[in-house]
Formats: sequence, structure tokens, C-alpha cells
Amino acid sequence: MSLLCDLQINLNQDFTFFVNKGLISEYSGFLKKMIKQNNNKNNIIILEDFPGGSNGFDLVSRFCYTNGGGISINVSNVSILYCSSVFLEMTENLCSSNLSLQTVKFLEGMFYWSWNDIVSCLKSCEHVFLHADSYGLVDKLVFGVLAKISQGSDMSQVFASLLTSSSASTSSISPETAKTRSTSRSFSCKTSNEWWFDDLSSLGPKIVEKLVKNLGAYDQNNDSLVLTRFLLHYLKTKVHYKSNNKLEYAGLADTAVQGVIFIAKTAFCCRKLLWILRVLSGFSISKESRNGLERVIGEMLDHATLDDLLIPTREKREKGVYDVDLVIRLLKVFVSSCNTEGDEDLKFRRMGKLTDKYLREISPDQNLEVSKFLEVAESLPGSARDWFDGLFRAIDIYLESHPNLSSNDRTKLCRCINYKKLTLEICKQLAKNLKIPPSIAVQALKSQQLSNELPDSREDKIKLNKTRNSRKYLQEKPILVRLKGFGISERLVDGFEDDLRVDLERRHWHKVMDHSEKICKEKKSEIVSRLASHGHFRSSYNFPRLC
Repeated sequence: MSLLCDLQINLNQDFTFFVNKGLISEYSGFLKKMIKQNNNKNNIIILEDFPGGSNGFDLVSRFCYTNGGGISINVSNVSILYCSSVFLEMTENLCSSNLSLQTVKFLEGMFYWSWNDIVSCLKSCEHVFLHADSYGLVDKLVFGVLAKISQGSDMSQVFASLLTSSSASTSSISPETAKTRSTSRSFSCKTSNEWWFDDLSSLGPKIVEKLVKNLGAYDQNNDSLVLTRFLLHYLKTKVHYKSNNKLEYAGLADTAVQGVIFIAKTAFCCRKLLWILRVLSGFSISKESRNGLERVIGEMLDHATLDDLLIPTREKREKGVYDVDLVIRLLKVFVSSCNTEGDEDLKFRRMGKLTDKYLREISPDQNLEVSKFLEVAESLPGSARDWFDGLFRAIDIYLESHPNLSSNDRTKLCRCINYKKLTLEICKQLAKNLKIPPSIAVQALKSQQLSNELPDSREDKIKLNKTRNSRKYLQEKPILVRLKGFGISERLVDGFEDDLRVDLERRHWHKVMDHSEKICKEKKSEIVSRLASHGHFRSSYNFPRLC
């Protein structure tokens, strides 16, 4: 080993540097102590977890060999040099113009830097984050970034906590320096408060998390609209990077969710909220955050569109194409929220139409189970649908797409239909449909006949009359007389017609008897009045009975 390189330094078990023992001891207090402890045994020092790795130590060694003139401190390397100087204890006690002192002086001019310079310096801290954070460098740079943002935006409400927390650190600044800092702005301010979103989106999650924490708005403390929008913008840029460890962004995602929940109904529409849920679900948000966001979405679900609900599932392909479980949870929240309000009728009807459209869209999915279909269809009360025609069309599409369903599953699938609320045209289609079990077809036809003859309520009568007038129903003949030729067996049709004919004849006879009795009473009262006018006052009970 040469006399000029009498010390071997193994760096992180990967790199080896040969340096002069006496020269390096003049600048580094840490290496000086290590050399004394070594007692000239093997002249080898092992440095673990050195900040900046081989690049950092190379800069330090060049600084020592050139007495500080071999390197130029700039925004790109100041973070590595600062952390290295602190790690090696390169203080002014050993050298009057040591590396630690020079980096500190350079960082003191931070408020004179341009916006791009301070962001670039903060980004360089990612390579030495643990050291930079423990040495306080990240906090200094974050305060510098926030100061630049506050100069270029109307952010007094967002950064109120920052100004309070940083007042102590700025109290020692002279008035002249403070005045110069407040007027030094090297970036072009935009009219929007979001001009800084793209630049800070290049930072790593740990630094952004540090920024949010310094604002006092981390996790459940987030009540800022601007900060929430920034986090959503930031996470959107990271969602497509497969190499990223999504768990690193979980805290930021939960913070964004809390902000969304706090200001959701005043700042976001239902479509935007569903987009937020779709994006943030990829960052392993907590169960509490997911439930809170789903609760907000469910309460305004009637404002969603079909495209909003068609959310692809993140599970395996065997689970289905769309996230049906999510829609079921949202529907449950919607129903429970409507039960506590007074204007639920309009919301239910709007949601009923949307649900039927959704079912028709997901029905062709081969992995959609009958139980999931029914869970979606039966999640709304019966009052949500004036007519069940749309739901039957969804069932028809499902049966067409799943030809191997058992008879039991076909019957079970039809249980969600209210046959009394099927129009005549759809009822005909149901009876002709060979995929519908015959027992269901007969039940639907019977319910259709009874609903036409005996409406359940006054509102049902009004709806039925409007439907009859619009479709020009034939009123002279029973329904089954017009349904011959359907795809159900003739025996079922004939047997059902016989029973129905007897029932109709009985009702017709009762109507005739009631009419005859009414006429008899009118004739009897007419005869009594005539006799009374001619002076006959005998009791009317002596007259023969006319009926």
C-alpha cells in the first residue's frame, strides 16, 4: 500500500476507496476517531449506510484533496454534501472552512433560489432521505417550497398552520433580509392556485408526505380543498407506474380521502367521486377510508350515470368483469339514506331506471352469478319501479347469455319481478319466452288478469287507466282469449281459460242482479208517489213485489 494511500475505506460493502490517513483526518472528525480506535492494525475502515454512496464519498474525498476547491456546491449536490459532511463530522473545529460550514451557508440562500432550483434540490433529497430527514434538511427545503407557493398563490387559509409553526424559525431574520426574501420571485405566477401541481408531482411519496405533515393536514386532519386536489392529481400520475410500491402511497391516499369526505358534497359531483374511488382503490386505502368514501357516494348515487357504475373489478377474471359488489354496497347506502329523507320517491324512481340499465349491461357476463343479479335487482324497494319491464329485459338477456342454467335457477331469477307491474306487451313476451319456466308464465298471466280487474289502490287504477288509454287495450274480451298461440302448452291455456271464464261469468251475474234490484227500487218508489198524489194512503207493503 502506498504511503499516499495508507487507509482503505470499504463503503457499504460495495466500494473501496484508498485515501491518505493524515489528510482525511484533517477534515473528518468521525474518521479521525475511527483511525485512533483502529490502532494501525489493518488500516481498513468499514462505513455502513453512507449517505450518497460512492458518489457522495467521491465528492468528499475530492473536497479534502483540493482543500475545498475541487468541487462546486450547487442545488443538485448540496443535499448529498450536507448529509455527508454531517455524517463524517466535517465541522469548522477541524478546518476553518470545512464542508459542513460551506453547505450551511449555501442553504441559507434558499429563499433567493428560483422555484425550479428549490424543487430540484428537494428532489435530490430522495437519494439520501433518511439522513436528510434526520438532519433537518428536508424540513428546511419544504418550508422553502411552501414559501414560494404562498408568494404565487392566494393560499393564506391552506398555509395558516404553516405560518404559525414557522414563525419561530423566521423571527431571527433581519427586516432587510425579510424584505428581500418577500420580493424575490423567480417564477411566473399563474392565475390558478394549482400552478405548482405538476412540478411537485415529480417528488417521491416520502417527501410529499413530509410536506403534508408540515402543513398539519395529514390523514384525518385534512380539511383543505387545494391540498386535496393536489393529492388527487399527484396520485393520478402515480397510478399507472407498475414499478411503484403502492403501499408507500397509502398514507397520502387516506389523507386525500379524508379531504374528499370533508368537502365532497360542495366540491365534487357523483361522477368525480366514483373516479376518485377508482383511482385511490389502487393504493391500499384503509377500510375506514373506503367505507367513508362509499358512504358519500351512496348518498348521491341517483345522480350517477350508467358509465359511472361500470367499474372494472380489480379481482381475478373469474370474479367477473365489473365490480358488482361495490355497486351493491353503494345501493345499500343509498336506500338507507333515502329512508331518512322525505323526497325518496323521486330518487327511488330515478335509481330504479338506472339499476335496470346496469343489470342489462352486466347480464352478458358469464361469471355473473344468479345470487349477485338478484342482490342488485332486489336492493331497491318495489316502489322504485312503476313498471318492471326493464327488469324483465335484463332477465331475458341474462337467460340468453346463460343457456345452461337449471330450471331452479331460472325460477329463482324471476322472483324479483312484480307480475302485476308488467305491461301487456311484456307479459305476452314473457309467456312466449321458451326460457321462462311454464309455471312462471302462468303465474304472470294470472297476476296480469287480476291486476287489470282489481287494481290494488286508487293510484294503481289511475296508472292502469292511463296505460289502457295509451295502448288502446281491448276491453271486450278476456286477456287469455287474445293470448292463444303463445309458447305455453294449450292444456295450460285451456284450463286457465275455463277457470277464468267461470270467474268472469259469476262477476257478470252479480253485476246484473245489482242492476235489477236498483231498477225495482226505482219503480216501487215511483208507484208509491203516484198513489199518494191521488189520495191513496194505503201502506205500500200491500202491493205485490215486483222483484
